[in-house]
Amino acid sequence: TSLIRVVQFPLQQHVKAKLEKAVIENKGDVLVFSLCIESVLGKADYNHNKVNQWTAAIVEQSLTHLVKLGKTYKYIVTCAVMQRSGAGLHTASSCFWDTTTDGTCTVRWENRTMNCIVNVFAVAIIL
Repeated sequence: TSLIRVVQFPLQQHVKAKLEKAVIENKGDVLVFSLCIESVLGKADYNHNKVNQWTAAIVEQSLTHLVKLGKTYKYIVTCAVMQRSGAGLHTASSCFWDTTTDGTCTVRWENRTMNCIVNVFAVAIIL
């Protein structure tokens, strides 16, 4: 079984192997989130009719990975997929939190027809 799997988008074997290796070696979340994006978008061309399905799968896979870490955090994951047409895309976020326990990670992925940006926010649950 894969570490992260969504029924509509089963992990390609080579992506699954990279993901499992990254988690085992603890290479960092950026690689894991990039692999989540890659497993969904792969070599696909931009298709407006599939964007909602793609973004839902990416955030679900990312959240599944985060929950399996077993840490006491609340997570927020956002995903934007945009057709590559030469238009600009500017994003910003601001957080008021404890920088010693909370954090954020942004991953940018692209192919020849689209851009994808995933933002992950982790807020520690202090018991």
